Amino acid sequence: MRVDLLTKEYPPEIYGGAGVHVAELTRVLRAHIEVQARCFGAPREEADTTAYRAPADLDGANSALQTLGTDLPMAADCAGADLVHSHTWYANFAGHIASLLHGVPHVLSAHSLEPLRPWKAEQLGGGYALSSFAERTAYEGAAGIIAVSAGMREDILRSYPGVDPARVHVVHNGIDIDTWAPNPATDALTSRGIDPEAPTVVFVGRITRQKGLPYFLRAVRELPPEVQVVLCAGAPDTPEIAAEVDGLVQQLQQTREGVHLISEMLPRGELTQILTHATTFVCPSIYEPLGIVNLEAMACGIPVVASATGGIPEVVVDGETGLLVPIDQVSDGTGAPTHPDRFVSDLAATLTDMVSDPERARRMGEASRQRAADHFSWTSIAERTLEVYETVLREHAARA
Repeated sequence: MRVDLLTKEYPPEIYGGAGVHVAELTRVLRAHIEVQARCFGAPREEADTTAYRAPADLDGANSALQTLGTDLPMAADCAGADLVHSHTWYANFAGHIASLLHGVPHVLSAHSLEPLRPWKAEQLGGGYALSSFAERTAYEGAAGIIAVSAGMREDILRSYPGVDPARVHVVHNGIDIDTWAPNPATDALTSRGIDPEAPTVVFVGRITRQKGLPYFLRAVRELPPEVQVVLCAGAPDTPEIAAEVDGLVQQLQQTREGVHLISEMLPRGELTQILTHATTFVCPSIYEPLGIVNLEAMACGIPVVASATGGIPEVVVDGETGLLVPIDQVSDGTGAPTHPDRFVSDLAATLTDMVSDPERARRMGEASRQRAADHFSWTSIAERTLEVYETVLREHAARA
C-alpha cells in the first residue's frame, strides 16, 4: 500500500501540533507501508519527501490563495498512490483534488475547524472565505475523516451536517514517550534567569485566539506573588493579538517578579527542561480539539491545569493527572467564555490550588506520565490509522 501524506508543516518547518502529528505519524507508518510525504516550504533532504512552494505568479497574493496554488502541483504528484491522507485545510484541498484526479480515496485528519475559528478573518481577510470553502469541500467529499478526539467528532458533525457520521473515526493524537521525558538539566532555565526551584506555571503555545493566552495573563494577576510564570509563546497570528499579549506581559513584569517570556521556538531538549521543572502546565484554550502540548507536558511528568473544552477532558483526567477549569462558551463559533471574568477567576483559583500543594502536584505528574505512556503511544495511533485506511479502501473497492 502506498499512502501520500499531504501537509503544510513537516520537519524542520513545524510551528504547531498538526506538524508534530504528521511527523510522528509518518515515522511510525513507514515501518508498515510506503509513505510519500508532501509538504509546503523549502526542499527537504529526507527520502520519499517532497516540498512545494506557491507558484511565482502568486507572489504577493492573499496567503489563502497562495495555499490553493501550492495544493495543485501537490495533488498532481499523487499519481500512483492507493490513498491520500491530508492534514489541515492547507492540504485538504490538495487531497480532494488528488482524489478526483486519480480516482483514489481521500482521508483527512481534523486538527481544527475553520467554522470554529472565526477570528482567522483578522489574519486572512477575504482568504478566510477561501480557507472555509476549501475545508468544507474536502470534508463533504472525503471518504474518511479522522477526528483527534470524540469532542472533535461532535464538532465536525455539528459544523458539517452533510457529513455521514459513519465516515468519521476517532484516533487520538500521540506522544513519543521516549523523547518527551523528564529532563533534570537546568541550563536552559538558569541561562534565562528562571529559578528551577520556584513554584512555576508554564504555558507553551502560539499566540492565537484559540489558545486563550490573554485570559491566562489576566489570571496571573491573582496568583500568589512567589509563583513564577514561564511563557513559551510566539508566532502571533496578527499584530493585534501580538500587541495585546505584549501589553499584558509588560504590565505583569512591572507589578511582579518572575514573569519570563520566551518568543523563539525552543529545541526539544530545552523545552523538556522547562517543563520538567514546572509545578504545573497551563492550557487556557477556548478551542482545542485535543492538545498535543498537554501530552508533551504530561510525558515530562507534570500535571496540567486546563480549560474543560474540546478534547482536553479526554487527555487530562480531572483530579488524577491535573485539574480542569469549567468554561461556559458562547455559541457564535468564537468559543469565547460567556463570563470571561468568571473564567479568569476560576483559572487563577485552580492554578493557585495546584501550586499550593506541591506534593499532590508531584503525584499527579507521575500519573500524567503513566497515562501518556499507556494511552497515547504513537505505535497504537499508527495501528488505528492503518485500520481506518483499510476500512476506507474496502469501501472504495466495493463502490468501484
